[in-house]
Amino acid sequence: MNTTPEHDERMANLTFASVYPHYITKVEKKGRTKEELMEVIKWLTGFDESRLQFLIDQKVTFKTFFSEASLNPKAYLITGTICGYRIEEIETPLTQHVRYLDKLVDELAKGKKMEKILR
Repeated sequence: MNTTPEHDERMANLTFASVYPHYITKVEKKGRTKEELMEVIKWLTGFDESRLQFLIDQKVTFKTFFSEASLNPKAYLITGTICGYRIEEIETPLTQHVRYLDKLVDELAKGKKMEKILR
């Protein structure tokens, strides 16, 4: 299953600041912490907490967010299905990167051990 140009455009224009509170709620509801979420985001993007807060305050889009990120070289190991899409089959790099983050947040919320999440 591949994404549509409209889906890719929607992903590119979403702001990270609008999604981040949902990530926090999702993981905390399942007994995980904001610090663990930060560790996962840092692993994927290379952003430390102050840089992440700056990007949130600036209300950057996912397009800007991932253009400034240093994607972890092991990110390609993130596989599986998220929101009906098989991550490894998504052809648009930005959409794939957003889905990498979604998958990591899901794994954290589902109680997966940190050493498995951080591949």
